[in-house]
Amino acid sequence: MERAEPAQPEHPEETQQAADARQAEQARQSARSRAVLLTRHEDGVTTLVLHNPAKRNAMTEAMWRELPGLLAGLADDASVRVLVVTGAENTFCAGADIATLRDSVESSQALAVAAEEALSAFPKPTLAAVRGHCVGGGAQLAAACDLRFASRDALFGVTPAKLGIVYPASSTRRLVRLVGPSTAKFLLFSGELIDAERALRSGLVDEVHPEEDLDARVSDFARTLVARSQLTQAAAKEFTGAEAPGASRTEHWRRVAAESGEAAEGAAAFLERRAPCFRWTP
Repeated sequence: MERAEPAQPEHPEETQQAADARQAEQARQSARSRAVLLTRHEDGVTTLVLHNPAKRNAMTEAMWRELPGLLAGLADDASVRVLVVTGAENTFCAGADIATLRDSVESSQALAVAAEEALSAFPKPTLAAVRGHCVGGGAQLAAACDLRFASRDALFGVTPAKLGIVYPASSTRRLVRLVGPSTAKFLLFSGELIDAERALRSGLVDEVHPEEDLDARVSDFARTLVARSQLTQAAAKEFTGAEAPGASRTEHWRRVAAESGEAAEGAAAFLERRAPCFRWTP
């Protein structure tokens, strides 16, 4: 009986260090190809990355489903002061993955609206950092953020007319609040893309920067928000929302402000020429 020869390694002359490096690179390549939501945290700022670079960060059904729960967890995390939403590599989000529309447009749209509303309701400041394409569902997510900073190469579009889809009423109202009825109609009727400068003029974005400067500006501004009073931000976010606050909510914030000590700290810091140390948390 012949003895079987032992199996030869796939890379016989490879050192263990080289093998580890090769496997790490394979893992990185695999991660780069996955459609996922990624988060990173630094000094009170959480960055949410829409990651599906093979399809310009188009949102899959799994990504839409994951987003509300992920946001709920971040909302409950006291270490999260500001949320930045951006896309992997050189684009924000090309919309919903068209493959998700083949089975049921209605169910896919419902998932997108639920994610959009969860982002809009996030109780802390949110900032979309947009480069490249911000189209369809990507525009929905950007519009749901409190603020939008864009690179000069950014392109924006609301494209249901290209697919024969009725844009959700809630998303339409949010778009109208940002850009006004005329520009909203232009975007919805035509599905045409507009550049960053036109988006800035229309109110769809708040700042436009050279591509190489966008990350630094977003980082600096996020740190500014972290240094400010969470009480002021939380009340302002509610007061500037879609629904006008009633008398009970106005009284609620008056009472919270009086009990918080935030104004006293702000005044003391100003008189003492030091940075304030605001302690109120939601």
